[in-house]
Amino acid sequence: MRAYREILTLPGAWQFSAAGLLARSGGAMMGIGLVLMVSALYGSYGLAGALAASNAVAWALGTAALSNLVDRYGQRRVMYPAAIVSAVMLSLLVIFAMLQLPAWTLFAPAILSGATGGAPGALVRARWTHLVDDPDKLHTAFSLESTLDEVTFVVGPVLATALSTGVHPAAGLIAPVVLSLAGAHLLYGQRATEPPVSSQPRHPDTRRVRQQFVLLVPGVAAVVAVNLLIGCVFGSIDVSVVAATSEWEVREAAGLVLAVFSLASGLAGFYYGARRWASPVIKRFLIGVAAMCAACVALIGAHSVLLLCIGGLLVGVTVAPTLINANTLIGGLVARDRLTEGLSWMGTGIGIGVAIGSSASGQAIDHAGYSGGLGTVAVFGALAALIAFGGRGALQRAVSPPQARRAVLAGRRPGPRVAPRRLQH
Repeated sequence: MRAYREILTLPGAWQFSAAGLLARSGGAMMGIGLVLMVSALYGSYGLAGALAASNAVAWALGTAALSNLVDRYGQRRVMYPAAIVSAVMLSLLVIFAMLQLPAWTLFAPAILSGATGGAPGALVRARWTHLVDDPDKLHTAFSLESTLDEVTFVVGPVLATALSTGVHPAAGLIAPVVLSLAGAHLLYGQRATEPPVSSQPRHPDTRRVRQQFVLLVPGVAAVVAVNLLIGCVFGSIDVSVVAATSEWEVREAAGLVLAVFSLASGLAGFYYGARRWASPVIKRFLIGVAAMCAACVALIGAHSVLLLCIGGLLVGVTVAPTLINANTLIGGLVARDRLTEGLSWMGTGIGIGVAIGSSASGQAIDHAGYSGGLGTVAVFGALAALIAFGGRGALQRAVSPPQARRAVLAGRRPGPRVAPRRLQH
């Protein structure tokens, strides 16, 4: 706990972290809120799923574009107006649904709301990177944010369900409007901890053009690909758990299983961040992905709610530490003036992965029942491990000169203000 107290007493730290938690808490309510509202008002799970997928993909792609603008012009100038637009579009979606307008009219506000939502979690992590120079403290900060991410996914769906079923079908989406606006006002109003915009001009030569596209930075694509497959695991587990509990005629237990998954991940991230690790971050990243793969494969043998909870716990325990290590790797590979974009690609990968995983597991379940869905979870876990270990060499070669390479491989940043672009060939 002392490690967390140390970072939260830094000037402005707990304020922007708390504001970031509020700003991103609505995102955990979006998917299930959409499904509950649309299925109740229109009587169609197909329409609800299509809208949720459209919103998720738009968010993933929009976040990448917005993060590029944030690195150019700053968090407040870009994300404050974007958050307002997102809230307005989500409000229009709720109004259209309550008025029972034709189904096609719901897609435009759903897509625009997602595209302008942004990734407050990445923006908060960028603030931590700007505020903290010590690598151990940065590790703790990233662990804290990963734990808070999991808290939103434990509380958010439960709150959305309670509001939608106990108050009004649309209440589960009205809450994200309020939360996102309040969080945006509190987060983007804190100018003292906002990372400065790079004053260096962006030159059009070949090397700089290559650096302009973050995914072309050596090592980044492999980490983002692993994140995408972790998102596929998330999406597959969500759908497979619902299918399994429905087939066992205990559908209400689906929420319990998913809560165990998120709670285990959150607690693992909290514990992981409280410890100081001497082993290289790349090694810890690979161990985490391998453990996640093994836990995903073990899920195939879950034939009861108890076994499903145990399997979900095992998967959850591996997720947060792996994501923490992935974000740490991105922080060491991407130049500081592109850090927000690099971190946002992590969220973009997960968002696209969730959509892919949900769709793939749904198709597998239609043909082979819930066991087919759990099989897709195992496949995605195995692919994540293959890509992680296949990209190990690229990650290790991505950092230079030699002293910086040794620092990053040991889990330490090269120095308080060493420009990461020097880490590239």
